[in-house]
Amino acid sequence: MNKIVKDAQEAIKGITDDMTLMLGGFGLCGIPENCISALVKSGVKGLTCISNNAGVDDFGLGLLLQQRQIKKMVSSYVGENDEFERQMLSGELEVDLIPQGSLAERCRAGGAGIPAFFTPAGYGTEVGEGKEVRIFNGKPHILESALLADFAIVKAWKGDRFGNLVYKGTARNFNPVMAMAGKITIAEVEHLVEPGELDPNQIHTPGVFVQRIFQGVNYEKRIEQRTVRTKS
Repeated sequence: MNKIVKDAQEAIKGITDDMTLMLGGFGLCGIPENCISALVKSGVKGLTCISNNAGVDDFGLGLLLQQRQIKKMVSSYVGENDEFERQMLSGELEVDLIPQGSLAERCRAGGAGIPAFFTPAGYGTEVGEGKEVRIFNGKPHILESALLADFAIVKAWKGDRFGNLVYKGTARNFNPVMAMAGKITIAEVEHLVEPGELDPNQIHTPGVFVQRIFQGVNYEKRIEQRTVRTKS
C-alpha cells in the first residue's frame, strides 16, 4: 500500500518514446512542475500530451515543446505559448483542439469506463467533422470518444502514502478527472502526510487511482498574466 517514490525522476520511470500522457493543470495553475522538469531531462520524445494547454514558452509543457519532445498536443487552447502557436501553424506539431468541456468530459469518461458519449458542443464546426450525429430533444449531438493515457501525471496540495489526494482551490481543475484515466497515475504533492491525517470527507482523488506519489520541491507557481488594480 506504500506508493511513495523518492522523487520525480523515479516517478517517471517507464515513460518511453511515443507514449500518451495526461498532465493536469489549467494554464500554469496546478501543473506537475517537478515531473515536467524530469521529463525534459529524460530526453523522452514523440509524446502525445493531453493537457488543457501547454503552459508558456519557458515554463510548464512549453519546456517540452522547446526541446521538440512532443509530437502531438490534445488541448482546448493555445494560450500564452508562442512556440506552441508557431509549431502548430508551421505543421511541426500535430494539434487536436477540443472544446474545453468536451476535453474534461472525455477524460472523465475514460476514467469511468465510458467509451463514448454524445454532446452538442462542436456540432456544425470543424470539431464535428466526420463524427456521428444523432438528434436528442430536437438538437443535434456529435459522438465523442473517451480519452485514456499510458501515464496520468497530476499535482495535488496534500497526499498520503496510500495515494489519497486533496487539491487546493482552482488547482483542482483537470487533475481529478485525469488521475482516473491513466493506466499508471503519478501524483506529486506539496505536502506528504501519514494515512489518517486527511479528512476522508475532503479527499478528492481516492488512492485506488494512484500508483506513485512523491513530495515535490521548489514550486514556482507562476501566473500567466498577473493583473492588478491601479491604486486610487
